[in-house]
Amino acid sequence: MLDIAKFDHIGIRISDREASVAFYETLGFKQIADGGYDNGHPLVMLHPSGININLLGPATINRGHNVLMDETSKSPGITHLALKVEDAEATEVFVNEQGIAITGRREFRGTKTIFIRDPDRNVLELVGPGPSVADLIADHVHGEA
Repeated sequence: MLDIAKFDHIGIRISDREASVAFYETLGFKQIADGGYDNGHPLVMLHPSGININLLGPATINRGHNVLMDETSKSPGITHLALKVEDAEATEVFVNEQGIAITGRREFRGTKTIFIRDPDRNVLELVGPGPSVADLIADHVHGEA
C-alpha cells in the first residue's frame, strides 16, 4: 500500500483566465501564485479550508464544452470535484444569490447535494452535512438503511 498522507490539489484546465479566477474567488478561493499560466502552468487557488485548486491553461480546444460530461460517449477522466459544505441550505442560497446555475441535485439519507459548473463547464458537487458520499454509496450497495 502507498502511504498517502492527504489529497494535495487538483488541476483543472481552463480557457478563460479572468472568468475562471472570478468564479473560484466567488467560492472563496484566493489566487496565491501564477506559476506561468500562459505557458500551461498553474494559477494556484487556495481556499481557507486548505483546498488547493490549480487552474491550468490556456485550453486550446472545446472552449465551453466539457468532453467528459457533455457528450453521449464517455471518455475516461475526472468528471467532477466534490466539496463538503457546512450547510446545504445556506450553500444553495449563496449559489443562487451569485447567479450560479444549479445543474443537478440529489438527496439521499438526509444528505443534500447540488451540482454547479464553472465557466468551462467543469462540475463541482457541493455535498451537505451528513455521512460521506463513500459511506452513503457503500450502505446503499450493501442494503443498509
